[in-house]
Amino acid sequence: MSARPPKKPRDLVDGVLLLDKPVGLSSNDALIKAKRVLNAKKAGHTGTLDPFATGLLPLCFGEATKFSQDLLEADKTYEATVHLGIVTTTGDTEGEAVETREVDVTPEQIEAALARFRGPINQVPPMYSALKRDGKALYEYAREGIVLEREARPVTIHALSLVEYAAPFLKIRVTCSKGTYVRVLGEDIGAALGCGAHLNALRRIEVGALDVTGMITLDALLAHPDPLSLLRPVDALLSTFPSVELTAELAKRFLQGQRLALGKEAIEVPQQQGRVRIYHDGRLLGTGQLGEYAILAPERLISTAP
Repeated sequence: MSARPPKKPRDLVDGVLLLDKPVGLSSNDALIKAKRVLNAKKAGHTGTLDPFATGLLPLCFGEATKFSQDLLEADKTYEATVHLGIVTTTGDTEGEAVETREVDVTPEQIEAALARFRGPINQVPPMYSALKRDGKALYEYAREGIVLEREARPVTIHALSLVEYAAPFLKIRVTCSKGTYVRVLGEDIGAALGCGAHLNALRRIEVGALDVTGMITLDALLAHPDPLSLLRPVDALLSTFPSVELTAELAKRFLQGQRLALGKEAIEVPQQQGRVRIYHDGRLLGTGQLGEYAILAPERLISTAP
């Protein structure tokens, strides 16, 4: 019996890929496929999309994974189609219909209902979710027919608008904080209208400062002759933070983890305190926290920086 050929070693790939996740594929499965195409050693995604959902799934490779947490915390924007009149077990098309009601609502009633959900709200997480109770995901309990009490959690709906209404389908656009379940929002809108609802479709179009510009489908990625050329630089994840350019000597000290008193140096620094991007000769070194008196404390460092 012949021995198996050795596996091809993975490459050190750094960057961000904006993937258009297809329907029916989990975020993790999409990540695995992309990672295989790029032959990347290290990869991660920046917030799960349900299998039935599509759209923007930023994938981080190599050094970019150090900054993926920022997108997990970021606001997100979705376009959702709410199917009024039918309630399902999961709040979307993957569940079974458990209640059907007549739909007789006006655009004015819809606008009034949407207004109730703008701003800070409390939302009860769905049973069909990956949240855990006693080490077990809620969806596992749900599949066993067990319904547990869940505490409402505060989330913020920054923007909620009606895109189109053609009964029984209601298309909305929503920008929301981390932890918001758009499925639950759709169900709650249906309940507010008195007819019940579930999500028929969900598409994510923005994550933080990233949008669908330059997004690529999985099929196009698989067929691309040079997939590495599709990667955006690591600092694509950090575009909302001000930047600081260091001299060679300061850059060396920064990468050694030293705090720097930039107020004593001929370095241009932003007026506001907080997180900043750090560069030398145009190359990203990492992020730091700029404090009082322009004291810069290293935060996350790029290990491949010169």
